[in-house]
Amino acid sequence: MVAMAWVLGLLWAAQTAPQTDATPLRRAHAHNDYRHDRPLLDALDQGFTSVEADVFLVEGTLCVAHEAKEIRRDRTLQALYLEPLRQRVARNQGRVYRGGPRVILLIDLKTAAEPTYRKLHEILTEYREMLTVFGPDGRKEGAVCVVVSGNRPLELMRSQAVRYAGCDGRLTDLDTELPADIIPMISDQWGGCFSWKGEGPMPAEERAKLQEIVRKSHAKGRLVRFWATPDMRSPARDAVWAELFAAGVDLINTDDLEGLRRFLLEHER
Repeated sequence: MVAMAWVLGLLWAAQTAPQTDATPLRRAHAHNDYRHDRPLLDALDQGFTSVEADVFLVEGTLCVAHEAKEIRRDRTLQALYLEPLRQRVARNQGRVYRGGPRVILLIDLKTAAEPTYRKLHEILTEYREMLTVFGPDGRKEGAVCVVVSGNRPLELMRSQAVRYAGCDGRLTDLDTELPADIIPMISDQWGGCFSWKGEGPMPAEERAKLQEIVRKSHAKGRLVRFWATPDMRSPARDAVWAELFAAGVDLINTDDLEGLRRFLLEHER
């Protein structure tokens, strides 16, 4: 029995060991990434190229948490995300993945938009050497592109001559003339747009609607993401993911890092 437990322990360790050579997955987004055992690092070990962090402004500090009651002063945006990203970029010749694509850091502002964003901008200035910069001459791509979601101070961001973040849009922004340098991404809730949850074939009119959203967004240089898609391991979830993939949705949202990694590696061959 002891020998069997030892063997099972080795197998478990092999399955969960960090994948330092993970293939970057351009369409993999880690929803509420900070809830994993190793924020950011678990997602990078699976090859994710987009991660999401919720932040609260607490006495001049941006703390990462899902709800106010979960705030811990040591879990800051710098400690969990910006510093580890900077170290990776320094090790990997200016990229998060050596020779790989840029990585998106989606920051969801949970406290009042303007003061939280002003603090975020102040912090991002310290990391500007690795960030995509939005300035008067357009966008200068960096290793990491920050996108602000949640309580978004759109007008404040538009007024800045130089920014280190873009603003996450909604489907109501789909037909606006704001350029992709201001709204680089359109995100919205799946259930607010579509009734299909993966059971049976996707209705033709909903598939056409999804394709049109992607077409319009891409025509303006914007990425597309939906949150709250089915995420429990099931054929229905895989069916939704397959439709998102086929339609060209740029970021597929999940809490199941390993499950999405497996799906994308199979479909991107």
